[in-house]
Amino acid sequence: MSSKTTPRKPVRRADAERNREKILEAARIAFADPGADVSMAEIARRSGVGSATLYRNFATRRELLEALYVDEVDAVCDAAATIEGDTPGARFVAWLHRFFLYFTSKRHVAAELLEHSDSDSPVFGASRDRVLAAGRPLLRAAQDAQEIQADLTLEQTLDLVVAVGKIRGDRAYLEPILRSALSGLRRPPNA
Repeated sequence: MSSKTTPRKPVRRADAERNREKILEAARIAFADPGADVSMAEIARRSGVGSATLYRNFATRRELLEALYVDEVDAVCDAAATIEGDTPGARFVAWLHRFFLYFTSKRHVAAELLEHSDSDSPVFGASRDRVLAAGRPLLRAAQDAQEIQADLTLEQTLDLVVAVGKIRGDRAYLEPILRSALSGLRRPPNA
């Protein structure tokens, strides 16, 4: 066996995996409320598991927050491969809408995670790199189809979506702003 072999994650029992998922779902819902002050005990209560089970899965609040954050990143990256649309440009814009939902929903988790770590945490850097790697083929295809302006990078485009997401207001208020901003990505006719 080579010393460079990647260690395998231990296989979880089915019931342990179900408990982990119940904990993450309860935490996801609890942290969605920006005004809520959610304790680990509250997460255990909401998920229907005992404190020992919670702490076996997530020894610290930071571990729980990181798992929530990574799960959301996974969903955005997975969406890049499965997003639907009639054209490459439509798929890219649909994925940007999915990224917007990710950003606006994970903002509270990320803010709390920053309280327990710093912005240089590898979780943040690796997550950004993964999102960029997932989105680049969509942008490239849309630009190759001449549906999206060729002078935009994915970083610029995601910064635009993040800027809209930082505007105060609920989703109903922000959606028309996002649609308007994303319509500016379209390549002008005869360009």
